[in-house]
Amino acid sequence: MDSKVNVLSSYEHEVEVTLSYDEIKTDIDEAYKKERKNIELPGFRKGKVPMQMLKKVYGEAIEYKASESIAQKKFWDAVDELKLNPISMPQLTDIDFQMGEKLFFKVKYEVKPEVEVKDYKGIEVEKPIFKVKEDDIEREVTNLLKSHSTFQEAEVIVDDKFRITVDLNRLDENGLPVVGQGQQDMLIDLSESNINPAILEGVKDKKVGDDFKFEFIDEHYHGEELHREEFKYSGIIKKIEKIVLPEVTEELLSKISRSKAKTLDEFKQQIRDNYSSYYQSQAENIVTNSLLNKVVEKNDFPVPPGYVETILNNLVESEKENAKRYKTPNFDEKGVREYLKPRAEWTAKWQIIMEAIASKENLKVEDSDLEKLAEEEAEKTGISKEKLVKFYKDSNRSIGLLEEKVINFLKENTKIQEIDAEQRAKEKKDKK
Repeated sequence: MDSKVNVLSSYEHEVEVTLSYDEIKTDIDEAYKKERKNIELPGFRKGKVPMQMLKKVYGEAIEYKASESIAQKKFWDAVDELKLNPISMPQLTDIDFQMGEKLFFKVKYEVKPEVEVKDYKGIEVEKPIFKVKEDDIEREVTNLLKSHSTFQEAEVIVDDKFRITVDLNRLDENGLPVVGQGQQDMLIDLSESNINPAILEGVKDKKVGDDFKFEFIDEHYHGEELHREEFKYSGIIKKIEKIVLPEVTEELLSKISRSKAKTLDEFKQQIRDNYSSYYQSQAENIVTNSLLNKVVEKNDFPVPPGYVETILNNLVESEKENAKRYKTPNFDEKGVREYLKPRAEWTAKWQIIMEAIASKENLKVEDSDLEKLAEEEAEKTGISKEKLVKFYKDSNRSIGLLEEKVINFLKENTKIQEIDAEQRAKEKKDKK
């Protein structure tokens, strides 16, 4: 096999391969055997045509047909021999087959471009600090207790500790019902924290059978543009129920805390710890995402389109599977593909940059890293360490571990500034 690699661009290469007829003779013979099974001639049943006659009648057609598949097969032999690293589907761009003499072909393929990474140390990133509020703790306790509430029918709504069943209609600017925007037997929990205050005001002191009205203005941004819409509703109260919270007992606390709390204070501390853990996790995710975005921005380069397409296809297939699993109707593949394209482009860039940083900083995944992970997982799953290590190697788990090492390295070399998340949100709101 004679071969030569041509560099077409930073991410596109082409390999030229020339093979003598003797080097592909075995593959040509296999092609004859395969085609012979489906060919019949006068005097000979299908699959029984003598080989010499087959070659005389159909030899040229069979060999030319086989040459393309042989070229594709031999390309992968060249990949192994030359240690090429195609990252997307290769394309056969030229083929010249001369019966009895040689096979020549060209294949174009993409590679990960060599990126001279820079400016990935000393980046400044803000880390939002979310504070656990006692109001949130009390609200969570109430919500968990509410899941064990009972309901007593009542005649009048005196506060927000009620739920009501109503028939509701949206009204137009003239106060008339809007066709198709009414709802029957709608259940409204007045104790919910996100209940519109206008509803509470509209139903207070009302009885079963009473009419009520409420209106409000919804304001939200589309990009930088503020949108305002006025809503008016009228309704009839069909049922009123008082929400009766359960008595807080050790048995109830043990049940809703999964046997982790016996007293109300212990239960509140459990919720507080859960909030703290969640907020810390969210803050770390924000730091990581912000840091990686800045690294990618500082190291922009032309990304291989075929590599992006491969990643995009995987993302779309994942969304398809989720749609099937959750029985999502009318899956818009075209819309999903368009929506996910920027994410695929970013992922392609990050993967190439990540590997370049790992190479530059000599970050590697050793067998000991896989063994350590396997030991931890073996204790949780009961699967043997040896089987887990083999699974990690077969499934390229080392790529994920390498990414973790690179991200940890970047964080260690990043200037992280802690900020008050609530204050920053208020500042952004005031600017609008």
